[in-house]
Amino acid sequence: MDTLFDTPRRLLRNLAEYPERWASRLVLMLGPWVCLWMVEILNENDVFQDLAAWQVLMNMIFYYCIFTVLRLLLGRNRRAAAAGAAVCFLFGLVNHYILRFRGRILFPADITGWRTAANVASGFDYSVDIYITQAAILLTAYLALVFFCTPQRERARLSPLAGIALWGSMICYCYAFFCTGMLPALDIYTQQWVTQRNGFLLNFSIALRYSSVDKPEGYSRDRVLELAEEYPGVPADLEKKPVNIVVIMNESFGDLTIFDSLDASEDPTPFLHSLEENTVKGWMYSSVTGGGTATIEFEYLTGFTSLFQPPHTVAYQLYVEEGMPSLAALAGSQGYATTAFHPYKSSGWNRIIAYDYLDFDRQMYEEDVPSPYLIRSYISDQSDYEMIYRATEGEETSFFFNVTMQNHSGYAQGWRNLERSILLPDNLKSADRTAEQFLALMRESDKALEQLIGYYSQCEEPTLVVFFGDHQPPLTNAFYEALYGKKLSERTTEEVMRQYAVPFFIWANYDIEERQDVVISPNFLGVLTAQTAGLPLTGYMEFLSELYEVMPAVTPVGFVTADGQFLKKSELSEEQKDWLWKYEVLNYCGMVDLFDEARPMFCMD
Repeated sequence: MDTLFDTPRRLLRNLAEYPERWASRLVLMLGPWVCLWMVEILNENDVFQDLAAWQVLMNMIFYYCIFTVLRLLLGRNRRAAAAGAAVCFLFGLVNHYILRFRGRILFPADITGWRTAANVASGFDYSVDIYITQAAILLTAYLALVFFCTPQRERARLSPLAGIALWGSMICYCYAFFCTGMLPALDIYTQQWVTQRNGFLLNFSIALRYSSVDKPEGYSRDRVLELAEEYPGVPADLEKKPVNIVVIMNESFGDLTIFDSLDASEDPTPFLHSLEENTVKGWMYSSVTGGGTATIEFEYLTGFTSLFQPPHTVAYQLYVEEGMPSLAALAGSQGYATTAFHPYKSSGWNRIIAYDYLDFDRQMYEEDVPSPYLIRSYISDQSDYEMIYRATEGEETSFFFNVTMQNHSGYAQGWRNLERSILLPDNLKSADRTAEQFLALMRESDKALEQLIGYYSQCEEPTLVVFFGDHQPPLTNAFYEALYGKKLSERTTEEVMRQYAVPFFIWANYDIEERQDVVISPNFLGVLTAQTAGLPLTGYMEFLSELYEVMPAVTPVGFVTADGQFLKKSELSEEQKDWLWKYEVLNYCGMVDLFDEARPMFCMD
């Protein structure tokens, strides 16, 4: 009968008799750690500082899965270790070049778009940099260790039971990861801004987990075609058509006077509040607060809603495909030159590819702004709008979509070219000492807005200006609790949505019907833009215009109904839920399943 010490003795005896075998196993087990380090070097991460312990663990599980599969398939430790290291290096290298060229890591959608990437591949610089050099040294050192310590001839056998156990364990883990609610339950989502932050392999796997939008229950192509017959579209109204359509989504532009308790020393946006003539004006209920600019861009430009997407995902990174219907494509079909402009880095939110797929003719970024006037460290609204003036002067007809940068967080930066113009009472100031800088930025935005409207007021060409904030600023919970006068957990649906409300207006330098206190959400604002500009409406946009009459705001946070109620999804009536189901069907078709027969409902010829 074995004693307590017999098993360790046998292991030591086996180690002494077969040192090469154990060295081979050790080298194989070391491979995933080397690959994590190597790939994260190529991912421009410091694996010892930039990744949390749980991120390292979840990355390592997938690396060990890769090496285990190769070991089971190839049968030899040397082959599995060498192949695993080489495969990981190649994927890391591809990811590194994508990170260099696009400013974000490889996503699953990039693989399906490899033909597009191949078309432009010759125009990039593939020179070796310090990251590639370091990773290559690490790869070479590991491969030398593999071939020095791992015998070539001996085929290390695994028992059938061990093989079955390994395959079963990996399949069970992958099923839990990709097919269950494990990740949402752990609050794990794709990193889509600083995309390296989960580590390459983990973030790629999470993106793959969230890369599909669920098909609505009861969805069928026949039902889509029935709706297409019901909503054939609306022809253009040439009498309304302006020469220029200027759309400005102003970064973090929030009108905090929606909170009665904002006792600021003066109105941060007096010009905005004075607009009435030839103006449609009100509150837009955003789908995000504090961040997520690209989500609102997508909703405005397409009419699709993040309500039907997996939470914390951004369509620009995961779901935008070539030929996707958009307001830019609609304007282009009517002869407008279409431009997208963001006075910051082109790498953010995959905009270069997203704007191309959404059919913009031209894109401009911070490098295109000559001698900009900066406020803090960002290009000011004033310099931003001067680019719009030049663009509309240079085009016969222009659809100009602008995402500003001046008001981007954080608000503890220096006060360069920024006057301390708005003061808050002590209770609000102590809740968030950065809030006064945000309000000072609103004052500067309001001044630039007055100049913008003044410029186009003097312009002879009929011009329509659409202006809206993307979301409220990321101020502290304590600040918002001071505004509400209660804990955030105690708010009603209406009070919660107040934190998602941003101002919007549509103004023209010619006569349009004036309206105040309009309620809308970004997925409907693009339709309202098209209607006001006399553009034709696709069948999908016609459907949205009718849905708007039932629920003028549709967001993941809540709904505003035609009679002014603020409701959760569970509180909607059966009729409202039926409208929402039809919306989900058409949203799914346009985003995921745009088959040929349905294309006319979403796209103009």
